[in-house]
Amino acid sequence: MSIDTSTTTTTRNGTPLAEAARDHLWGHFTRHSVYESTDTGGLGNEVPIIVRGEGHRIWDINGRSYFDGLAGLFTVQVGHGRTQLAEAAAAQAAQLAYFPLWSYAHPAAIELAERLAAYAPGDLNRVFFTTGGGEAVESAWKLAKQYYKLTGRPGKHKVISRSVAYHGTPHGALSITGIPGAKAPFEPLVPGAVKVPHTGFYRAPEHLRSDEYAFGQWAANRIAEAIEFEGADTVAAVFLEPVQNSGGCFPPPPGYFERVREICDSYDVLLVSDETICAFGRIGSMFACDDFGYVPDIITCAKGMSSGYAPIGAMIASDRLFEPFRHGTTSFAHGFTFGGHPVSAAVAMANLDLIEAEGLNERVATLAPAFRAELDGLRDLPIVGDVRGAGYFYGIELVKDTETRESFDEAESERLLRGFLSKALFEAGLYCRADDRGDPVIQLAPPLTIGKPEFAEIAGMLRSVLTEACELL
Repeated sequence: MSIDTSTTTTTRNGTPLAEAARDHLWGHFTRHSVYESTDTGGLGNEVPIIVRGEGHRIWDINGRSYFDGLAGLFTVQVGHGRTQLAEAAAAQAAQLAYFPLWSYAHPAAIELAERLAAYAPGDLNRVFFTTGGGEAVESAWKLAKQYYKLTGRPGKHKVISRSVAYHGTPHGALSITGIPGAKAPFEPLVPGAVKVPHTGFYRAPEHLRSDEYAFGQWAANRIAEAIEFEGADTVAAVFLEPVQNSGGCFPPPPGYFERVREICDSYDVLLVSDETICAFGRIGSMFACDDFGYVPDIITCAKGMSSGYAPIGAMIASDRLFEPFRHGTTSFAHGFTFGGHPVSAAVAMANLDLIEAEGLNERVATLAPAFRAELDGLRDLPIVGDVRGAGYFYGIELVKDTETRESFDEAESERLLRGFLSKALFEAGLYCRADDRGDPVIQLAPPLTIGKPEFAEIAGMLRSVLTEACELL
């Protein structure tokens, strides 16, 4: 297909887009100093401006094409440029553009809630809509607190999550997040958030590095230990991603979630599966808890629900958690103006239609080993320490020494990731993430529509850039 990448290069006021972006747009998680004019001491770089997407490729304002190796932000499951989703948005906006779910309902939200409940395991039948994953996590913590107050255990308010894990930016979700550098500027945060070890097997305690199952049991048992230390009468929930994003795609060891479920049940603590990234085929099933064989009490999700074509998220709760809200004057006094937005819900329905019609979940389950094999082929590079992940979601950990597993210090990581890799990968034509929230990693989460030729293309670009990185060290 011929792609038209022509676009205006100025705002309606005639200002060059790059200049207007530099002067007025406040980027998320962005170091703006690199875009400042050289007259003010900056580097004078232009903000990268992406103007078009088609399939697994995106184009910038200069007409250059890139492989979208991160699906936008772990989001665009069905690929860019799907006109069916734009048409679904237009049709819904023409019929009912907006109405809130505050004591009212509309067909788009009702149908989507029914569909999500059908996908979810166990008795997770109640869907509370948000506009994103962080809001869904925030909602889940608030629900856990109120549930225990309504059922006679008001002291249960604390939450347990894993070190280095990312669960969102709202104050509650940020408290659950386990990245110290992301939290420090905004402290004090919400009290009661406790951290336990993550499941990064590559850096497991040395006595456990030869036995992944034993390591998983050890990691799960740290949750029980934390509950005991805090007091079971004070702990409300455990928040875990099926595959932990931050730190570089830590998958669960065999038996890990089975043990976590046992622990939560024995202490009457809710298990929240934060699937903001992992749901809707990223690992292989609509919900990744099914991929790993556990039934949580709450699922939080967003991103791939609409493939990013419209903002939407959800907290999906069990019938047990909804039961206290069925009677009397009780309500969950919580909500969002745009939660379950009619247009977003309609787009999500159309997106899920595409995922089902094109068998994308089955595609991921079938082709994931081939993707992993291509990335494993990079292990011969002296900078590649570990390749890990699941489905279409992988992290490549970079090390100074593959024998000792010695990592880069903070200054070295800064030079490697931000000083070289981020720019070099993009210039090589690959949009992905070079991240050091934890040890330095490159993360990949491409659209679910790609296959073996694209796996090889990604690996080829990575090999070229990482080889150059090795020569610079």
